[in-house]
Formats: sequence, C-alpha cells, structure tokens
Amino acid sequence: MFLRCGTHTLDLSTPRVMGILNVTPDSFSDGGCFVDLARAVEHGLAMVAAGADIIDVGGESTRPGAQAVSEADEIDRVIPVIAALVAAGIPVSVDTSKAAVISAALSAGASMINDVRALQEPGALLAAASGTAAICLMHMQGAPRTMQHDPQYTDVVREVRDFLSSRVEACVEAGVARERIAIDPGIGFGKRLEHNLALLAALPELQQLELPVLIGVSRKSMLSKLLGRGVEQRLAGSVAIATAASLAGVGILRVHDVAETVDAIRVAVALKAAGFHS
Repeated sequence: MFLRCGTHTLDLSTPRVMGILNVTPDSFSDGGCFVDLARAVEHGLAMVAAGADIIDVGGESTRPGAQAVSEADEIDRVIPVIAALVAAGIPVSVDTSKAAVISAALSAGASMINDVRALQEPGALLAAASGTAAICLMHMQGAPRTMQHDPQYTDVVREVRDFLSSRVEACVEAGVARERIAIDPGIGFGKRLEHNLALLAALPELQQLELPVLIGVSRKSMLSKLLGRGVEQRLAGSVAIATAASLAGVGILRVHDVAETVDAIRVAVALKAAGFHS
C-alpha cells in the first residue's frame, strides 16, 4: 500500500512515522515550545534526522478545552514553518480544518492535509480536493472544547467506521483519488478509555476500508488513565501502543518521540517477518 502526497509518495509496506510539530502556545504536551520559527524548523529537521517520514505542522490546539484560533493567526503560525521545511525537501502535513489555511498550506507546498473534522468545515473539502496532497480524515465526536464532557456510543467501532466510510465517499465524489486518502479513528477525540481501547483492538477491522490507517496516541490522556502518569512520563506507554499498532498493520503513526518509535517499529517489522502473531 502507498499514499500519494503531492510530489511525494509514502511507501506503507512498513509503518511510517509522522513527527508532531505544534507551533501553538497551548498544545497539551509541547505548547509554547516551538512558537519561534527557528526553533520550530530546527525541531522538524531533528525529527527527520531521527527517522520521521513526514512532519505534521499544527497552528491550533485540538486538546480538550482548547480555544479557537482565527484563520489569519493560524496561517501566520504555520505557513513560514511549512515553507522552510518544504524548501529542505521534507514532506509536510498541515493539521487544520480551515479552508483558507488548507489553501495557503497547499500553496506553500504541503504534501498532506490532516483534518480532525474530516473536511466538514465550510469550503474545506473543495480546498483539499483542488490540490494533489494526501488527505487524512479523522473521526471526532463533538468539538475540541467540549468533546470529552460526556461522549456516548452504541457501537463505537461501527459508528467510527461508518463515519469514515461516508467521508471517504464524499472525497471521492469531490474528485479525490482513493490513493490520496488515509483514515484516522481519532483516539481521544470525543471518546472514553473504553472507546479508545475498542478502536485500537479493531484496527484490522478499520483496514477493511482498504485505505491506510493513521493513529495518534502519543502522550495522550488515555495513558494517564491506564498508567497514572503525567504527560512527560508517557513514553513507554506511547511506544507500547505504537508497537501493537505496527503489528496490527497501521500505516502511519503520529508521534512526539520519533527516535523511540522508529526503533519500536523496526522491532515490530522484524517480528512480523519472522512470523509473529499477536
């Protein structure tokens, strides 16, 4: 399997790593660390050197309770970083839901649109379809500010799968080739711990949509519930899920800790090649 990302192609015969680069003051793990352009670009380059295949640049936090950011402010945050990394030959994803930010990112050379709202905002689908960048469609129940207040599902796996399938079809109808589309079950986005665990256990079922699956669990609060650890103490838990996801056939892992995840993937790939079955 592969994913067409503009002028780049991600070969997903083995899992690939997406490095997280938040140029925000309020992201849950690294908010404020990379608001300076030089530091942001340096960190992006360091993640590539550590083994990241694509860098995901975000200018608006989507953590629970996060405040909205204007289109203009988001563009000011992400476009200089995207342009600098693209100039260095690096595939870059933009983490946004806004049509104007999508269009600006595509003009700056972004290779992927990573949207937690699955291109449901006004104009977002048209903007994404107009380019050749890959599109990652994520499931989220509710909105970032309130999504964790009281998430409810009858059958979380079926509901997430059906939602993603419907958004894929909307993209195809808009002229987006399936080889440009990836899906993300949205771990932690309007979901309780039991929902997250059910979705992770159902990763093979989500792959029945015959599209690359991306997951982002790095340092998330589900690990606090499982392990009782703070954000900076969740590396082992994050890597454990990355390893399990790799064995389950996930195509892309979105992470903060690139080097450690790359090592975990190499071990998982070797185990699979040797005939390991979970």
